[in-house]
Amino acid sequence: MKILHLDSNHSLLLNRLKDLGFTNEEDYTSTKTEIEAKIHQYDGVIIRSRFTIDQQFLDKAVNLKFIGRVGAGLENIDCDYATKKGVYLISAPEGNRNAVGEHTLGMLLSLFNKLNKAGAEVRSGKWLREDNRGVELDGKTIGLIGYGNMGKAFAKKLRGFDVEVICYDIQPNVGDENCKQVPLKELQEKADVLSLHTPQTELTMNMISSEFINGFSKPFWMLNTARGKSVITSDLVEALKKGKVLGAGLDVLEYEKKSFENLFQKKGVSNDIEMPEAFKYLINAKNVILSPHVAGWTIESKEKLAQTIVDKIKAKFC
Repeated sequence: MKILHLDSNHSLLLNRLKDLGFTNEEDYTSTKTEIEAKIHQYDGVIIRSRFTIDQQFLDKAVNLKFIGRVGAGLENIDCDYATKKGVYLISAPEGNRNAVGEHTLGMLLSLFNKLNKAGAEVRSGKWLREDNRGVELDGKTIGLIGYGNMGKAFAKKLRGFDVEVICYDIQPNVGDENCKQVPLKELQEKADVLSLHTPQTELTMNMISSEFINGFSKPFWMLNTARGKSVITSDLVEALKKGKVLGAGLDVLEYEKKSFENLFQKKGVSNDIEMPEAFKYLINAKNVILSPHVAGWTIESKEKLAQTIVDKIKAKFC
């Protein structure tokens, strides 16, 4: 079987697939149209998020047996159409769930203790102790929306704290010893912290709106290490201004391109970047922490993601 690799990944992916008898070919530069012209030659494709695999692509991939995505989500693939055509879909949320759990906890503790703000002030010669008095995590209720691989990993990291962890999920009976599943209304009544761990779907797009935020009984902190388009940024900014959201840790933003590799599209011949007003507020807000979609992007997770893809291909095709 011939596999076309469309994004660079950990070297073990190529090496171990070769050991299993697969033929690997790499193309990290051709356009989508150029790839479509030759995709009929391949039995498998491995991709991160370089471009969307849509119906046109799949129609040209007449011999395709599987698509492996080295990441957690499959939103850049027309999954329904691929499944109809008998293409087996592989993702690897097990590979970076621990990294996401650690990153989410790190963001939360940094927000509570104003570490980014305090660090910047000390570097500029300011020594403001009272202004940087923190908040303790113990005694708080942490509400998770989505309790799959990522939500479970974050809940596990919270076991060392004296907190209540609750979750809402559209799937029944997902709660465990680390987290109690509750109705959405109960989560909105109790939560001091909201953390998103959902895939990008029609249900989750624009999920965090003014109406949703105002449904919470008390001001809360918000974390998003899932997908940027789940949050209407302008509504979040309005809630931050009013104090309904006390602070936010955002690893993802609604402005990201589908590849996740770029934030804004450059405009015109000048290549100027036009930033939305809501984003301008976020980058200047002292109670907001931003990172460039790297929650699952560790040295260890790069290897684990690759190994997970290898294991799943081996289980299905060897």
